[in-house]
This record gives sequence, C-alpha cells and structure tokens, in this order.
Amino acid sequence: MANKVLIVDDDPAICKLLKKVLDSNDLESDIVHSGTEALAILKSHTYDVILMDIMLEDMEGFDVIKKLRASGITTPVIIISGRSEDYDALYGLSVGADDYITKPFRPLVVGAKIKALIRRNRNQVLSSNNQIECGCFKYDTDTLRFYKDGEEIILSAKENSLMYLFMNHPDQVFTKEMIYEHVWGNTIIVDDNTIMVYVNRLRNKIESDPKNPQYILTVRGIGYRFRA
Repeated sequence: MANKVLIVDDDPAICKLLKKVLDSNDLESDIVHSGTEALAILKSHTYDVILMDIMLEDMEGFDVIKKLRASGITTPVIIISGRSEDYDALYGLSVGADDYITKPFRPLVVGAKIKALIRRNRNQVLSSNNQIECGCFKYDTDTLRFYKDGEEIILSAKENSLMYLFMNHPDQVFTKEMIYEHVWGNTIIVDDNTIMVYVNRLRNKIESDPKNPQYILTVRGIGYRFRA
C-alpha cells in the first residue's frame, strides 16, 4: 500500500504542484484548504506525512500543529511556507514541525525530504518491539508512547525521537552533531539553537523545574546527557 500524505494549503496552484510531486514519487495524497478541515480529517484518517502551509484561511498552520500535538497526533509535519524568516522556521520547529521548506521550492528536494522522513519514521517504528525503562520513565516502543511515573506525556515526532535516543543511551554524552545525525538525519540543516529548542521543550515536559534540570543535563561546551 502506498504511503499517504495530507496537503494543507489554500493556494490551488501550490496544491496542484505538490500533488504532482507526490504522484511522481508514488505517494497518495489528500488535499484540504483550511486548518479546520485538516483537524477534522485527521480525526478519522491516518497519514505518513502532513505538508502544512502557515497562512491558511481560518488559522495559522502553527496553531494547527499545536492542536495536533496536544491531541497526541505525532504524524511528521513539513511546513511549506512563503515566509522565509529564521524566526518562522525556528518557531515552526518549536511547536512540533519536523522540517521547514520555503516557497518557491524545488520539487525534487521536496519529494526527497518527504520520502526520507517517511523512511526514518518507519524504521523507528519497525525497530521498536519492547519497552524501555529508565528510573521513573517508561517508553513503549510498540506504541511510541512515553510515560513519567505512570502518567503519559504527549511528545511531538521530533521530541519522541530525541527521548528515544536519550533513553536508549542513559548517561551517554551526546554532542550536538550526534543528536543532529540521529534525530534529523540529512533531511534538514539545523543549528545549535534548533537543538536547544527541542531540548528545552522536553525539559518543560519532564522536569519539575526546567530551569534546574535533573534529567536532561547540559555538558558545557559539548552537548547533553540524560540521567535517569
């Protein structure tokens, strides 16, 4: 069965172009033109990737992503937007997007990034067949669900990958380059600020006092270490 992608964009020309990109990569697609439609269809349909515009008719794509992550939907999201400011890209990643592509885009690059994201996400699922427990934390690798003291904590796709990396290697020091390679692969170029955004988001979710973390520790000048 072909992988399926949801296109969320209110520009008919962009939707047509993205559909051609997906067709040429043997990917099925559905198209919606508003955030409300996207949230509705995702309640009853599952996709491998979501392509999200920021400027929609009824709400910003950022808000759609936040609502998806808050509801526990971890489907990878690629933002495709005409807004090219660094702030927009960093903010998009911070609310749960997995990549950020600016318009006008190169169709070959978009297709390659979508397939790489699908492949990495599938490999993570297929390689998961048990539970990882570290101190008060538990990660169910069959369902990709994460718990602290028995209470589930909802993670975005990138947060999920980062937590999975940390829990598989407790007490190991990871440089920012190592985190980039394991979590982002070659689908996007990230800088230190992007990695810091995701580490801070995880701290806000799992630490009692995020400003004085007990679990995700900064190793000054090197990177991070997860202490269970």
